[in-house]
Amino acid sequence: MNLSAPPDTLASNPTLAVLGFKRQLVYHLHFWAFIAVAPLVMVQWQQSHYLLSAMLILFCANALLVIGFLRLRDTYFLKGRLFPLLAVVCAAYSTHINGHAGLYWAYPAAAALFFLLPLREAIGTNIVFVVIMAVVSFLRFPEADFWRITFSLGLTCLFAMIFAWLVGKLQQELTRLATTDPLTGCLNRSQLADILNSQIQMRERYERVSSLILLDLDYFKTINDQWGHLAGDKVLTELALRLRKRLRESDQLFRIGGEEFMVVLPETRQKDADALAHQLLSSVSARPFLDDIKLTASASVAEVSKGETWSVWLNRADQALYEAKAQGRNQVVNAARPLPAIGQGGRAMPDSAAS
Repeated sequence: MNLSAPPDTLASNPTLAVLGFKRQLVYHLHFWAFIAVAPLVMVQWQQSHYLLSAMLILFCANALLVIGFLRLRDTYFLKGRLFPLLAVVCAAYSTHINGHAGLYWAYPAAAALFFLLPLREAIGTNIVFVVIMAVVSFLRFPEADFWRITFSLGLTCLFAMIFAWLVGKLQQELTRLATTDPLTGCLNRSQLADILNSQIQMRERYERVSSLILLDLDYFKTINDQWGHLAGDKVLTELALRLRKRLRESDQLFRIGGEEFMVVLPETRQKDADALAHQLLSSVSARPFLDDIKLTASASVAEVSKGETWSVWLNRADQALYEAKAQGRNQVVNAARPLPAIGQGGRAMPDSAAS
């Protein structure tokens, strides 16, 4: 991901947006850590602390490598593992030889770990950090200072851990809200292009064929007109539950319109997807919704073809769904294979197929 990309580009996909902000956080923490630590190299060198100066040079070099890899290769150098190691060693050794002047650097280092490492790794690293600093403080300072340092550093780690945990939970919840339909819990359009493109890449690279199913309830508007929109919402919620019962864990269910759903089936041939589509239609018509609302659905099936874009793939399925509607509904139509010279233009997806 390009960290210099404009926010609008990152915001087009919530998952990528969160990842982009995390990488920007990593970038800025290493950048400002380098700015803060670099002058200390000369300071420690002038004080004849050559070993500490060498360790600080390694710390700065790691920061520059992280910054460079993020900028040029879009990767996290060694996944940030050197930062905690160097931070712990430098802070402990500096405290041992410089007293309180070195101790002050332990606090920002401990807090930074919770934003650079996965939470469990950060907790484990900080436990080791606090223990090491406690031992150094016990050997270097009076007993009263030892207790103050140990508890204050421990509380700093605890508060940073709670804050990082809450931020992580908030990110997960915001991503879930941005990527799922609030009524049915299905995925929404925000990830549609990325998921279809991932299946196309599997087809191009590894010859792993995927298929998709479009399913649309027949005459759904009459439900809203006759029983009201609340009943319509309950029907859609129950429909999503019925569909999920027929799907594998690897299958992905989208709600892409009012009463139109899409199922992405990884590593599934068209004939197998067609069989599943018939099962899904049977699950819709097998028993009434809300005890007395009888419904049917129409569906289309399309297997991804080599060389086509996600919009062309989806458009073929959409055209087949229109055919199913035109031919009398309550049936499955398989999409035609693309012609060799098929156009690669985009598709403005309607809210739903004709009901």
